[in-house]
Amino acid sequence: MSKTTPCLALFLSASALMATASAAPQPLALPPPAAAGTPVPASTPAIPATAVALDPAQLAELRRRYAAWQALPEPERARLRDAARRIASLPPAQQQTLRARFAEQDQRFRDGWLLGPQLGQLFPKLQGLFGYVPAEQREPALAILRQLSVDQLAQLSLVAQRTPPQERDQVRSQFLALAPSARDAWLKQHVGH
Repeated sequence: MSKTTPCLALFLSASALMATASAAPQPLALPPPAAAGTPVPASTPAIPATAVALDPAQLAELRRRYAAWQALPEPERARLRDAARRIASLPPAQQQTLRARFAEQDQRFRDGWLLGPQLGQLFPKLQGLFGYVPAEQREPALAILRQLSVDQLAQLSLVAQRTPPQERDQVRSQFLALAPSARDAWLKQHVGH
């Protein structure tokens, strides 16, 4: 089993519950920074059987997850469904262990999994460059990130990790302005720095 499986199944379970709720999804954005002083739960709470039993904050979180689910390409949804089936086949104690390991991650990295399996796995490395994206760049940035190959994402991860904080906005804007045919050359040039 891959190390990403617990994250994917938790995302799927929340998304599946939200599919039964009657709320309209909100637009997908890159994960916002965690609010200062926001407590991080020690474990993942049980999800109520109906959205009616949720408080407004829980319902808002499920809406956000459902919107993220709706925005995922079908191949990524298929990977999530497969991961959920594999986790459901595990003994309950092992499922709980996986959920606890996921809950121990920093909130911003857990939120990165809302971008799907491919981007979620790389989000800790991309977070510096794409974790705090201005509102007008969010949707274009997400669309471009989804177009990148695995190799391009790996190179972009290196660029993100090597870019000093004061240069992140400029580097991100340069990358987002590139034509698809120019991305490989730009990535090779910036990985070499």
